[in-house]
Amino acid sequence: MLNFQNDISLRQYNTFGIDAKAKSFINVKDSNDLVEILSQNSDQEILVLGGGSNLLLTKDYPGLIISIQTKGIEIIKEDKKEVIVKVQAGENWHEFVLWCLEHNLAGIENLALIPGSVGAAPLQNIGAYGVELKDVFHDCEALSIATKKLEIFNLNACDFGYRSSVFKTTLKGKYIINSVSFKLKKEPHWVNTSYRGLEEHLQGKEKTIQNVARAVIEIRSSKLPDPKIIGNSGSFFKNPIIPIDDFKKLELKHPDVPNYPDKKGWIKIPAAWLIDTLGYKGYRNNDAGVHQNQALVLVNYGNAKGSEIKALAEKIKTAVQTQFSIDLEFEVNIV
Repeated sequence: MLNFQNDISLRQYNTFGIDAKAKSFINVKDSNDLVEILSQNSDQEILVLGGGSNLLLTKDYPGLIISIQTKGIEIIKEDKKEVIVKVQAGENWHEFVLWCLEHNLAGIENLALIPGSVGAAPLQNIGAYGVELKDVFHDCEALSIATKKLEIFNLNACDFGYRSSVFKTTLKGKYIINSVSFKLKKEPHWVNTSYRGLEEHLQGKEKTIQNVARAVIEIRSSKLPDPKIIGNSGSFFKNPIIPIDDFKKLELKHPDVPNYPDKKGWIKIPAAWLIDTLGYKGYRNNDAGVHQNQALVLVNYGNAKGSEIKALAEKIKTAVQTQFSIDLEFEVNIV
């Protein structure tokens, strides 16, 4: 029997801790129930929640919120060098990383401690410390809201970009991720320690996937607030990628600007540096603020409204555009 709830608070279902309400809400622990739920609510707006870690609620939601809680991890194919692991969408991402470490499977150790669910990971092509989801992605199973049928999306079909996928662009709101399959490596492992700071953190230690994950966890914990203590959604802004000619103009005014080569003719600029340079790190207006240790992270100190967090984000975006002529993009999905 499907258990719909009405007018419930979503505070515990989003890592910002925003106290918005949902007109209708249901937890889904069996993916087979999804077709029935969609059929019964074809006239309603639908929002799918995983871990609620990439979401800013700015108002009460007028339709149905589906919280995906499906569980399961299984190896579906393997050979001497690698395995294909199929993971249900409701699994916690970090717990899946720990499962891989326990089974000595390499590929996602750099993505440790990223908040959210496995099903949400392909939507924005999560990435950290030199690794992106697309690097280990095999395929995903997604339910079409229109046809109520499952479809398989391979790597090319997902059209992964920087913190983006087809599910955030042309197919936004049209599919529900049911499961994700990953291609992971057995020993001997190759680890990616190219990201600045990670190599330093590992000095004197054996470069195992377990040590890489520990280093990532230590670095992230020192920079990023725990959502259970201070409401946040991790990095709120994407790092802008600008044409090299624009970068040269920026460098003339700001010779100390950090930068990283991207695709040919383009340069990536750390959004945190832009925001920090403008003096916003540690900024606070009532309960909406910018974290004191990481300018990319907007926080809710207790009872901020989603609209207040959004207003702060817009203020920062405008200031960066005015000062640096760079258009910051939000990484977080605003509803």
